[in-house]
Amino acid sequence: MARTVKAAQTVRREAFVEAATRLIQTKGYEQMSVQDVLDELGASKGSFYHYFDSKRALLVAVSERMTEAAVAALAPVLEDPSRTALHKLQAVFTGLAAYTGESQDLVLAVLETWRSDDNAIVREQVRRSGTRRLRPVLAAIVAQGVAEDVFAAVEPQETAIVMASMLYGFQETGTELFFARRRGEVSFDAVLRANAADLAALERLLGLPAESLEGHDEATLRLWFDG
Repeated sequence: MARTVKAAQTVRREAFVEAATRLIQTKGYEQMSVQDVLDELGASKGSFYHYFDSKRALLVAVSERMTEAAVAALAPVLEDPSRTALHKLQAVFTGLAAYTGESQDLVLAVLETWRSDDNAIVREQVRRSGTRRLRPVLAAIVAQGVAEDVFAAVEPQETAIVMASMLYGFQETGTELFFARRRGEVSFDAVLRANAADLAALERLLGLPAESLEGHDEATLRLWFDG
């Protein structure tokens, strides 16, 4: 019985997250109200506040769901025993970007919201939860790379923490470049240089020779920054 109730609660909570996701894409987070979410589902305020203590908490849930979906999309590669650690790392670096490219409207709407100083706490919460989600994935890749004598990292868990922080740092830099590009303040070459710098930083962390990793292809970058 308890399991049935818990399962029903999970489904109900997910319904709120899905409704908010749709509204953020169509209206934007700032324009979306809790009442909009309630109207979308025909739900009561009591039901909403049973799962979320605020609109910002709902935004955190939407962001965490996006991270989970991006990681899930990588599962076929990450779980394939025939793939090398280097190939899996490459998949993480480029695969996350491919996922966000497919969900561009939602990602842009959320990034716009994250940039607001009013949502700094939300941004930090999402960063922390995302780091926790990525850490075991990255640690497994690092451990495999060490076993294959490809990575020079000594401690997979600690290295994974640093890598996850770096990936979020890359995302933050990319976000600032994206909006600067929209304003006509930076060239596309600046985007390419940042992409190359990100790769070089990962390679140095893992003791890889230069140009061991391939970055986002130019077509993907142009889709994001000039599309």
